[in-house]
Amino acid sequence: METTLRSNRPHLSDERPVMLDPAYPSEVVILGLASVVVTLAMPGPSLAAVASAALNRGRFFALHVAAGISAGVFTWTILVACGFGVLLQTAPVLLGAMKVFGGSYFLWLTLKSLRAVLCQEQVAFDHFHHAATAWAGFRHGALVVLTNPAAALMWTAIASFLFGSGMTAWQVAGLSPVFAIAAFMVYGSYGVLFSMRAAIAANQRMWRVTEAVFAGVFGVIGASLILSGIGDVKGL
Repeated sequence: METTLRSNRPHLSDERPVMLDPAYPSEVVILGLASVVVTLAMPGPSLAAVASAALNRGRFFALHVAAGISAGVFTWTILVACGFGVLLQTAPVLLGAMKVFGGSYFLWLTLKSLRAVLCQEQVAFDHFHHAATAWAGFRHGALVVLTNPAAALMWTAIASFLFGSGMTAWQVAGLSPVFAIAAFMVYGSYGVLFSMRAAIAANQRMWRVTEAVFAGVFGVIGASLILSGIGDVKGL
């Protein structure tokens, strides 16, 4: 009984945070990483943010957005390893508030895109040849991830799989740099793809359409998050 308890509880003094216990098969880590890569590659707010940045402000800005998303992934992995994901699932008020806050940020992005369309402000020509600050791109990418409760729940599900396979909190947290690098590779690749000359040239010809599409994507995400958050709070 004592041996079982010791194997299931993380100890700060006698466990290494990065190295995995030899008893845990490497297939668990490989399967978890594959799940993360597939999930990240799917269309969503992060992909829309990188694509919009690449088309409107170029590769430099898009890569910094991807770096911000990577930092957000790193942060969520640490948080769910510490039990924050479970807290969100058991505290509807906190989850609802996070949905409303995240939805408000996405609606703000919607208004920015709609303003560009309605006021005929061609963002691509305004910003493509000017150096956008690295911090602005990084901050935007991080906020897209950190204000999205769906991302928190996704990482909670992945962490649950890893915990269910016998990994400790230290070991799950130790995978955060791996997941962060995977996120940067995925979204960095999207940034390079959407910042190619052909893509930018096409966007400059039909920038109103692309801005309207991004506004629609961010608007749907924002409205659904706010309505879901209000529903969570009212359901108490």
